[in-house]
Amino acid sequence: MSEYKHKLYNVSILLYHYVCTAKYRRVIFDNRVDKILINTCREIAKQYEINVLEIGTDGAHVHFLIKSVPSYAPKSIVKILKSIASKEIYRLYPEVNQKLWGGNIWSTGILLVQ
Repeated sequence: MSEYKHKLYNVSILLYHYVCTAKYRRVIFDNRVDKILINTCREIAKQYEINVLEIGTDGAHVHFLIKSVPSYAPKSIVKILKSIASKEIYRLYPEVNQKLWGGNIWSTGILLVQ
């Protein structure tokens, strides 16, 4: 099967590398949070045409390698990933709330690596 996405009016391959940091650069990504994040991204891939190819964490930030279709803007992809993942992390691992306050896991900015 081709690695290109074949749609009705286009053929594309879009790969994005996002780096999302935790709020206040707190170290919250351990093995348990990593598993929740990976499982959540699998569920997102079922609902949306967003395939997370790689996820790498380093304590205070996460690297995403994402393959998507042109119908989603890069900002929308990040918004979907960050919002759904943070809800699941808070729901399944409420101890994260002790390290962070204000109800936000992610910092406001992202880094899109070309």
